[in-house]
This record gives sequence, structure tokens and C-alpha cells, in this order.
Amino acid sequence: MRTQWNIFMAFFRSGMLGFGGGPASIPLIQKEVVEKYNWMTEEEFGDMLAIANTLPGPIATKLAGYVGYRISGFTGMLNGVFASIFPTIILMILLLTSLSSFRDFDWVQGMTAAVVPVVGMMMAVLTWGFVKKAGKGFGWEKAIIIGGILFIALQILHIHPGIIIAVLLIIALTLRDKPHVRNSGGGKS
Repeated sequence: MRTQWNIFMAFFRSGMLGFGGGPASIPLIQKEVVEKYNWMTEEEFGDMLAIANTLPGPIATKLAGYVGYRISGFTGMLNGVFASIFPTIILMILLLTSLSSFRDFDWVQGMTAAVVPVVGMMMAVLTWGFVKKAGKGFGWEKAIIIGGILFIALQILHIHPGIIIAVLLIIALTLRDKPHVRNSGGGKS
């Protein structure tokens, strides 16, 4: 029962504080899953996030569903997903009904504008973690070259991220290391 409560609170907090949508809640989910509850390592979280980004649907609910399932099976999955969407549903109902009547006030516009740098910094910290991981995995030179190519493809050529992800998955599957056959003796040296 304690595990279910922890799953609920981890994703409820992320849902409540993840202002700015799913990507803004990723650092909050990472803090809960990796640092607070130690349900997975930083590397496992990064792998899970990479795979989750290739699948359709909201990222926060995919992460909540997977982590909940990994920790406590089917009920953990339902609990995690419910906890991640419940705050959004309640806040949408409350905020949209009340803010729509106050949206022209300066303090409301200031409040929403003040959140943007916070979300931006949280995303920058998460991005830096992935850059360091890529630097360790590929080496810094390859990571910078790949990052540059991806930047050009996304920002200058405007190639859809789904196409890039699909191409990278195909490349990874076709170019992975194949087992090497060793000579077990009896032949020429």
C-alpha cells in the first residue's frame, strides 16, 4: 500500500508542478523517480525517456504508466497515469473558468510570463544531462557532430522529428555490432 501511495504522490507532484505541459514535467518526474525514490538509475531514466519520445501520446502519462507498471504492475500503472492526469483535469477546470474572466489583468499576464523562464531552465538542465550522456557514450567530437547535424535537420531543413527518430532507429538496428566469429584454433595463424 505504501508503494502505491509513493507512486501516486510522485506523479501527482509532477502533474501539479509541471506547468507548461509534458516536457516541463520531465525534470520533475526525473527528480521523483531517480533521486527521491531511487526506482531507476539516471541511465535507465534516460533510456526510458528516449523510447517514450519515439511513441505517440503525451510524455508525462507514458512515463507515469511505465514507471508505475515497473514498480507495481498493472495497478501501479493505473495509479501513476491517474495521478499524472488528475491535477491537470482539476486545474484546467478551475483555472480556465476563473482566468478567462481575469485574463486582461496585468498580474495574470505577468504570472503566466514569469513561468516561462522557470520551465526553460528546467528543460536546459535536463538537456545538459543528455548532452553529457551523449558525450560519454559517443565521445564529445561525435556527439557535437551528431548534434550539429540534428540541429540543421530540425531547425533549418524543417524535417519532422518523427522522421528523424524513425531513420535513427533503423540505422541503430541495421548497424549494431554483430557477433564476431573467433578462430578456435586448428587453422592458420
